[in-house]
Order: sequence, then C-alpha cells, then structure tokens
Amino acid sequence: MSVPLWAWVAFAAVVVVMLAIDLLAHRGAHTIKFKEAAIWSAIWVGVSMIFALVVGLTLGAGPAVDFTTAYLLEKSLSVDNLFVFALIFGYFKVPREFQHRVLFFGVIGALVFRGIFLGAGVAVVSQFTAILFVFGAILLWSAFKLIRGGEDDAVDPGKSVAVRLLRRVIPISDEYHGAKFFFVEAGKRIGTPLLAVVVAVEAADLIFAVDSVPAVLAVSDSAFIVYTSNAFAILGLRALYFLLAGMLEKFYLLDKALAFILAFIGAKLFLQAAHKTISTSIPEIPTLVSLGVIVAALTIAVVGSLRHPQSSEPEPEPEPAVGGGELTPQLAGRTPVDMD
Repeated sequence: MSVPLWAWVAFAAVVVVMLAIDLLAHRGAHTIKFKEAAIWSAIWVGVSMIFALVVGLTLGAGPAVDFTTAYLLEKSLSVDNLFVFALIFGYFKVPREFQHRVLFFGVIGALVFRGIFLGAGVAVVSQFTAILFVFGAILLWSAFKLIRGGEDDAVDPGKSVAVRLLRRVIPISDEYHGAKFFFVEAGKRIGTPLLAVVVAVEAADLIFAVDSVPAVLAVSDSAFIVYTSNAFAILGLRALYFLLAGMLEKFYLLDKALAFILAFIGAKLFLQAAHKTISTSIPEIPTLVSLGVIVAALTIAVVGSLRHPQSSEPEPEPEPAVGGGELTPQLAGRTPVDMD
C-alpha cells in the first residue's frame, strides 16, 4: 500500500502534540489516581479511533480495518507489559508519584525501538515471505508458554541483563533523589534507581516485541499501518497501567485469552505464508474475521473473570533481596493504585 508523505507527517504531528500535552499535564510529580487514569485512557482510545477514521476516509476502508485490528491486537498483548511494569515498580520500590515519569520515558524508547524492529520486519517479509512460518512458530510457542504459565526469567528485575550492564557503565545509588535520573557526588556522576527502572522497563519491552512484531505483521505488511497501530497502543499504555494496576489480578482469564489470540494469529501467519509460497488455493483468514476473534476472546475473558472471580488467598510475606553492596530493593507485590 502506497502511503503519501503527508500521512506520515500528520501522524508524527499528532504524536508530538499529544505527548507535549501529556507531559504538560503531568509536569509535576504526583500519584496518578483512578479518575485521572480513566480520563487519559479515554483520550488515547478516542485519538486512536479518530485516526482510524481519518485512515478510512483518506486511504480506504481496508487500511482502516487493518489499523483497528492491529491496534486492538497490540493493546491486548500489552496486558502482559502491565504485569511486568507492576513487578518492576514493586521490586525497585518506585514511589507512585514517579511512576508516570518512568513510563513516559519508557514509551519514548519503545516508540524508537518498535519502529526499528517493525521496519526490519516489513523489509524481511517483503523479501523472504517464508519467514512468516518462523513468525507463526514464535507466536505458537508464546501461546504455549502462556498456557503453561511459566515465568520468563528475562523479565525478572533481579536478573535483568540490561540493569547489570547499566551498573557496569555508571554507578547506581541505593537512594532515590526525587524525580532525578542522575546526581553529582564528590564530582562524580551517579545514576539513581529511577534510571535503573527505566532501563528495566525498556528491556522488558524489547522482550515483548518478540511476540508483538510477528503478530502485527500477520495483520498487515504496510509499514504505516503496523507502526502507527503499535505507536497508538504504546502511547495509551501508561494510562491503561494506572487504570488497571489495582485490578489486574481480577482478570485472571486474560492470560488464556491472550494465549488463544497468539495461537490464532500464529495459525493465520501459517496460512498466509502457505498462500504466498505454496499455493494461492490455500485460504487466508480475512482481517475482519481476525478483528472479531480478538474482540470475542477479550470480551469472554473479561466477562468470565468478573462473573466467576477467583477465591483470594493470603500471599506470603516477600523476602528481602540479597545484594553485595549494590542496589538491593525488595520484591514487593504489585503496586496498588488509588481508586478515588
């Protein structure tokens, strides 16, 4: 699909303006409460849907459906990111008034890295269609891991390679210094734990991109569609975190829904690859069908979780993390959010 330059410029302008407004609205460090998070979530979803409408009016109904499907797919896959954010914030004991600042810079980094990965993915798929089989296998493996319920050590804050590398580059203090990432002591530049948290969040997003990039490429091979849908899903991630952070465990069926979605998209990729490389008589799954499946899976998971809540059991007290003179936060539970 040929996309005019003005479309990219318009998209960039929307992102810059919205980020500036968001930054201005949160220029003072404060705890994001439920009402504020709900308002901002509605704003980001509204902006995304307006963008989908503009895509439909200018580029056609097909690209608009592709954008909406890819956006909803990325939004649903981002639920796993929310659990990891809560884990990271709990591990490093990040004060709630600084969490938005961390996620703001995390979003900026994610926009850059996702752009690189998606651009490379589109280029590879355009040259080597058979790579879609590999992408499909990745998604099926991810679905299997979700069903199995195993934890990935790569997103364990205590084992993060990125954070360990950061400590080798710059010393990290044990104490927070307000919202600062750096401070100077005895003429030496030292990083604060907040810097380590940003690095941990970025590293986690890179891991989730392994699922995200192949999944969105199953919906469209247009660089414009796959990147803009990813970008809008990422931009609304902070508000979604503060909206749901205190309620994530209630939606216990979401993991199963995400596993089903990943498996479905993986199967879609296999059919897509077979259609392009083996025989055009092999049917592909239409994007509208994919959109319906994603909406249905998420709806069933949310409604099922609310109608049949899990019995809550008391959690054991967390044990202090062991460190050798380095940053030694404790692994706390998921960070609660004020609901007023």
